[in-house]
Amino acid sequence: MTDTAPRELPLQELDEVIIRFAGDSGDGMQLTGDQFTSISAALGNDLATLPEFPAEIRAPQGTLAGVSAFQVRISDFAITTPGDAPTVLVVMNPAALKAQLHNLVQGGAIIVNTDAFTERNIEKAGYKSNPLDDGTLEGYRSYPVPMGQITRDAVAEHGVKPRDAERSKNFFALGLISWMYTRPVEPTMDFINTKFRGKELVIKANEAAFKAGYNFGETAEVFEAHYEIRPAPLASGEYTNVNGNTALAWGLVAAGVLARLPTFLGSYPITPASDILHELSTMKNFGVRTFQAEDEIAAAASAVGAAFGGALAFTTTSGPGIALKGETLGLAVSLELPMVIVDVQRGGPSTGLPTKPEQADLLMAMYGRHSESPMPIVAAKSPSHCFDAAIEACRIALKYRTPVMLLSDNALANSSEPWLLPDVDALPDIGVDFQTEFNGTNEDGDGIYLPYLRDEETLARSWAIPGTPGLMHRVGGIEKEDGSGNISYDPENHQKMVDVRQAKVDGIDVPDVEVMGDQDADFCFLSWGSTWGAVDAATARLQADGHKVAYVHLTHLNPFPSNLGEALGKFKKVLCPEMNAGQLDKLVRAKYLIDVQGAHKMNGVPYTTAEIQAAALEALRV
Repeated sequence: MTDTAPRELPLQELDEVIIRFAGDSGDGMQLTGDQFTSISAALGNDLATLPEFPAEIRAPQGTLAGVSAFQVRISDFAITTPGDAPTVLVVMNPAALKAQLHNLVQGGAIIVNTDAFTERNIEKAGYKSNPLDDGTLEGYRSYPVPMGQITRDAVAEHGVKPRDAERSKNFFALGLISWMYTRPVEPTMDFINTKFRGKELVIKANEAAFKAGYNFGETAEVFEAHYEIRPAPLASGEYTNVNGNTALAWGLVAAGVLARLPTFLGSYPITPASDILHELSTMKNFGVRTFQAEDEIAAAASAVGAAFGGALAFTTTSGPGIALKGETLGLAVSLELPMVIVDVQRGGPSTGLPTKPEQADLLMAMYGRHSESPMPIVAAKSPSHCFDAAIEACRIALKYRTPVMLLSDNALANSSEPWLLPDVDALPDIGVDFQTEFNGTNEDGDGIYLPYLRDEETLARSWAIPGTPGLMHRVGGIEKEDGSGNISYDPENHQKMVDVRQAKVDGIDVPDVEVMGDQDADFCFLSWGSTWGAVDAATARLQADGHKVAYVHLTHLNPFPSNLGEALGKFKKVLCPEMNAGQLDKLVRAKYLIDVQGAHKMNGVPYTTAEIQAAALEALRV
């Protein structure tokens, strides 16, 4: 494992560590963080990650705009957030230090690639002097490491050119951090050989760089200790490490299997939803068909066509795509066909912050279509919950014959956590029966098909596959007559169709909300989407400080759970943290006349536990 005798350093046990890797977008920080996360997951730690991408595809090297970062929190106890601030910062160049130092806790450790701190790079990062020498790092534990030079020396024996050797320095950093936190070597060796199969020189270079980093930790007289974090007491079972986009894609595939229907995705690539298209394109063995359309409108229209043809249909996008799909989504509401629209929210408006999270599409999901066109809304709360939210959205779509909006966001899409694989036999049966026979008669008493004849309980219209003998029918955007589906301009019919579409959504069977925390509290958080983790952690912190606190989290945003008004009404103060300017609080105020207060931010960074804790303490003082 090492070719130099290791020093005897104390092994300290920690309950958690928060590490942030930062460098140029080409420095491999995402790959480094992903691999460290995978090893930690295999060792049984609980974990949560927070990738941070530059908005530009290839920003100028060495600039603040090009900094890419990956934060991972590993622990020996259950966690719901990637941590408020890193305790260890690994920086590959001056720009990474400039962009990320403010995030590091006071007294935290900084591992610096000193080779990158050239005069030119320091100037490009906006420093007037070398931050390694001018006191910038006072108050931190700084560990200077010439990563570039050591990596070049380590890979030279394999015939790697110095310029190419630079590409392996992320594996040096990974080796060093793996030594610091007693991560095993073998999983990374296996990963390198799998990831770069067929590229022998690349494999040898990355292996050599990783071992050089690991050996540096053991032999260099720089570090005073290394650390161990024991496995977390998680429920027994088989786990995998999963991010939100992957879990959501798997949920859509599982829903197709549970519904016993062919699955279709019509999509146009857009950050941060594209990975769902990529993942589903590999699932043909599960009956999944994917179509990369020429634009967002075509993508939505193809999903409508697939739903008409009897498939479980999806379209995936982000906020700008939802805006473009608006007319087609109104058509889907009018046609009353099962379909799921996935919105992985990002910063806006317009192109906005394509690689940063927001929760600012809720009102668009609720009202962002022409006329009265109600649509159920389901929102995921964590990366692994994206799987369950996807199945729930499909259940509603199929049972009630309606398009459903499924909300995720950039924080969930790219973050990861351990996921206890579900018992497949325990997943719900969401299968449906197609109409195969006449369901009405004409004036002559002959059998006919009435496409808008409804189920008395759900108000769902019948669903017949086009081409079923005798059940041929047309669909379109002009208002239909209830029952027959014929074009109708009758005022009373239009009023009835508007009312029945609303009644159908209002009548969806949504589980009651559960009040978590102190049942006798006067103060309650109200959350939705990815703020759940920080709210859950803030509740625990406030309780530990002696405050009585409760919280209510919403997965179903339209319709609201039937007991929501009653559940919130018993609290004197309700605080709703959102990554928007105030959207859920408006909806709840309007419906229940409850004085819900908002805690809002839209800076492209997920809520931290400390921010929500501070907002709660401020509300409690008022």
